[in-house]
Amino acid sequence: MNKRRFYIYILSNTSKMLYTGVTNDLERRIKEHKSKSIVGFTKKYNLYQLVYFEEFENPEKAIAREKEIKGWRREKKVQLIKKYNPKWKDLSKSGV
Repeated sequence: MNKRRFYIYILSNTSKMLYTGVTNDLERRIKEHKSKSIVGFTKKYNLYQLVYFEEFENPEKAIAREKEIKGWRREKKVQLIKKYNPKWKDLSKSGV
């Protein structure tokens, strides 16, 4: 039986602006951001680099984690990214 997966993710751009989101299909969602098919903040500020993500089996936990991270100051988000992705590489290029 396939278990559904849920993800929180952080996108960035060349200016290191940050966006945190949640999805049940990370690959599809990142493709949507990269193709700029989603109208809004990420399109306006060209946020397309996947710099961090976490995986969950439970949608409520994923949403709670997204809200938690969105409530953090920028510096704490940057520390989280640097801990797991110190060079801010686009993780979607390595096959999410």
